[in-house]
Amino acid sequence: MGVVNEDDLDWTDLDEGNARFRRKQLGAAADGRDLGCSLFELAPGDGAWPYHYHTANEEALYVLSGEGTLRLDGETHTVAAGDYAAFPADESGGHKVVNDGDEPLRYLLLSTMNDPDVAVYPDSGKFGVFVGAPPGRRGERSLHGYYRLADDVDYWDGE
Repeated sequence: MGVVNEDDLDWTDLDEGNARFRRKQLGAAADGRDLGCSLFELAPGDGAWPYHYHTANEEALYVLSGEGTLRLDGETHTVAAGDYAAFPADESGGHKVVNDGDEPLRYLLLSTMNDPDVAVYPDSGKFGVFVGAPPGRRGERSLHGYYRLADDVDYWDGE
Protein backbone atom coordinates (compact mmCIF):
# COMPACT_ATOMS: atom_id res chain seq x y z
CA MET A 1 0.00 0.00 0.00
CA GLY A 2 2.78 2.49 0.90
CA VAL A 3 0.67 5.43 2.13
CA VAL A 4 -2.03 5.27 4.78
CA ASN A 5 -3.94 7.90 6.69
CA GLU A 6 -4.73 7.27 10.33
CA ASP A 7 -8.35 8.36 9.73
CA ASP A 8 -8.77 5.40 7.35
CA LEU A 9 -7.80 2.85 10.03
CA ASP A 10 -9.95 1.48 12.82
CA TRP A 11 -8.77 1.51 16.40
CA THR A 12 -8.09 -1.79 18.10
CA ASP A 13 -8.63 -1.81 21.85
CA LEU A 14 -6.73 -3.70 24.51
CA ASP A 15 -8.01 -3.98 28.07
CA GLU A 16 -5.99 -6.69 29.78
CA GLY A 17 -4.53 -6.67 33.30
CA ASN A 18 -3.09 -3.20 33.92
CA ALA A 19 -2.86 -2.38 30.20
CA ARG A 20 -5.64 -0.37 28.56
CA PHE A 21 -5.18 1.52 25.30
CA ARG A 22 -6.30 2.11 21.72
CA ARG A 23 -3.96 1.38 18.81
CA LYS A 24 -3.70 1.83 15.04
CA GLN A 25 -0.99 -0.23 13.35
CA LEU A 26 0.22 2.24 10.74
CA GLY A 27 3.31 0.29 9.70
CA ALA A 28 1.40 -2.92 9.01
CA ALA A 29 -1.32 -1.04 7.11
CA ALA A 30 1.34 0.55 4.89
CA ASP A 31 2.88 -2.89 4.25
CA GLY A 32 6.01 -2.06 6.25
CA ARG A 33 8.40 -5.00 6.55
CA ASP A 34 11.42 -4.05 8.63
CA LEU A 35 10.00 -1.07 10.51
CA GLY A 36 6.79 -1.03 12.52
CA CYS A 37 4.87 2.04 13.63
CA SER A 38 1.75 2.20 15.78
CA LEU A 39 -0.32 5.12 16.95
CA PHE A 40 -1.32 4.67 20.59
CA GLU A 41 -3.90 6.56 22.60
CA LEU A 42 -4.16 6.20 26.37
CA ALA A 43 -7.04 7.72 28.33
CA PRO A 44 -6.19 9.48 31.61
CA GLY A 45 -5.20 6.90 34.21
CA ASP A 46 -4.44 4.17 31.65
CA GLY A 47 -1.14 2.49 30.83
CA ALA A 48 0.28 0.55 27.91
CA TRP A 49 2.16 -2.78 27.93
CA PRO A 50 3.75 -4.03 31.16
CA TYR A 51 7.32 -2.87 31.82
CA HIS A 52 9.48 -4.81 29.34
CA TYR A 53 12.40 -4.80 26.94
CA HIS A 54 13.19 -6.65 23.73
CA THR A 55 16.40 -8.51 22.99
CA ALA A 56 16.23 -8.27 19.18
CA ASN A 57 14.11 -5.18 18.45
CA GLU A 58 14.87 -1.55 19.15
CA GLU A 59 11.87 0.69 19.76
CA ALA A 60 11.30 4.45 19.97
CA LEU A 61 8.50 6.67 21.22
CA TYR A 62 7.45 10.10 19.94
CA VAL A 63 4.75 11.94 21.90
CA LEU A 64 2.17 13.73 19.73
CA SER A 65 -0.12 15.17 22.42
CA GLY A 66 -0.92 14.92 26.10
CA GLU A 67 1.33 14.20 29.06
CA GLY A 68 2.36 11.06 30.82
CA THR A 69 5.04 9.15 32.62
CA LEU A 70 7.67 6.99 30.97
CA ARG A 71 9.48 4.43 33.07
CA LEU A 72 12.72 3.89 31.17
CA ASP A 73 15.54 1.65 32.41
CA GLY A 74 14.10 1.85 35.91
CA GLU A 75 13.91 5.67 36.02
CA THR A 76 10.73 7.75 35.76
CA HIS A 77 10.46 10.62 33.26
CA THR A 78 7.61 13.01 32.50
CA VAL A 79 6.86 13.08 28.76
CA ALA A 80 4.80 15.54 26.72
CA ALA A 81 4.20 16.56 23.11
CA GLY A 82 7.47 16.73 21.19
CA ASP A 83 9.38 14.30 23.44
CA TYR A 84 11.26 11.41 21.86
CA ALA A 85 12.79 8.40 23.62
CA ALA A 86 14.82 5.48 22.28
CA PHE A 87 14.57 1.95 23.72
CA PRO A 88 17.68 -0.11 22.86
CA ALA A 89 17.32 -3.85 22.33
CA ASP A 90 18.62 -4.78 25.77
CA GLU A 91 17.85 -4.26 29.46
CA SER A 92 18.59 -0.52 29.20
CA GLY A 93 15.58 -0.24 26.86
CA GLY A 94 13.09 -1.43 29.49
CA HIS A 95 10.00 0.79 29.29
CA LYS A 96 6.36 1.39 30.24
CA VAL A 97 4.10 4.34 29.40
CA VAL A 98 1.32 5.62 31.69
CA ASN A 99 -1.06 8.53 31.16
CA ASP A 100 -1.16 10.34 34.49
CA GLY A 101 -2.37 13.57 32.85
CA ASP A 102 -5.86 14.98 32.38
CA GLU A 103 -6.13 14.60 28.57
CA PRO A 104 -5.64 11.62 26.23
CA LEU A 105 -1.98 10.76 25.62
CA ARG A 106 -1.23 10.08 21.93
CA TYR A 107 2.13 8.82 20.74
CA LEU A 108 3.85 6.92 17.97
CA LEU A 109 5.78 3.79 18.86
CA LEU A 110 8.27 2.67 16.22
CA SER A 111 10.09 -0.65 16.19
CA THR A 112 12.45 -2.70 14.13
CA MET A 113 10.67 -5.90 13.16
CA ASN A 114 13.39 -8.50 13.68
CA ASP A 115 12.39 -12.14 14.01
CA PRO A 116 12.91 -14.07 16.23
CA ASP A 117 12.62 -11.93 19.35
CA VAL A 118 12.52 -12.42 23.08
CA ALA A 119 10.76 -9.85 25.31
CA VAL A 120 11.68 -9.77 29.00
CA TYR A 121 9.24 -8.62 31.71
CA PRO A 122 11.43 -7.92 34.79
CA ASP A 123 8.57 -6.97 37.15
CA SER A 124 6.80 -10.31 36.73
CA GLY A 125 9.89 -12.48 36.15
CA LYS A 126 8.66 -13.65 32.72
CA PHE A 127 9.85 -13.65 29.14
CA GLY A 128 8.06 -14.09 25.82
CA VAL A 129 9.36 -15.85 22.72
CA PHE A 130 8.22 -14.81 19.23
CA VAL A 131 9.28 -16.86 16.18
CA GLY A 132 7.76 -16.49 12.72
CA ALA A 133 6.39 -12.98 13.24
CA PRO A 134 7.89 -10.29 15.47
CA PRO A 135 5.90 -8.58 18.25
CA GLY A 136 3.40 -6.16 16.74
CA ARG A 137 3.16 -8.05 13.46
CA ARG A 138 0.08 -9.96 12.48
CA GLY A 139 0.61 -13.43 11.13
CA GLU A 140 1.33 -17.00 12.01
CA ARG A 141 4.09 -17.80 14.46
CA SER A 142 5.88 -21.13 14.49
CA LEU A 143 6.69 -20.67 18.19
CA HIS A 144 5.17 -18.25 20.66
CA GLY A 145 4.79 -18.35 24.40
CA TYR A 146 5.45 -16.79 27.79
CA TYR A 147 7.58 -18.47 30.44
CA ARG A 148 8.89 -17.82 33.94
CA LEU A 149 12.57 -16.93 34.20
CA ALA A 150 12.76 -19.01 37.40
CA ASP A 151 11.85 -22.18 35.46
CA ASP A 152 15.35 -22.40 33.98
CA VAL A 153 16.44 -26.00 33.45
CA ASP A 154 19.82 -27.50 32.69
CA TYR A 155 20.55 -28.06 29.01
CA TRP A 156 21.01 -31.81 29.60
CA ASP A 157 17.85 -32.35 31.72
CA GLY A 158 15.45 -34.80 30.10
CA GLU A 159 17.86 -35.70 27.33
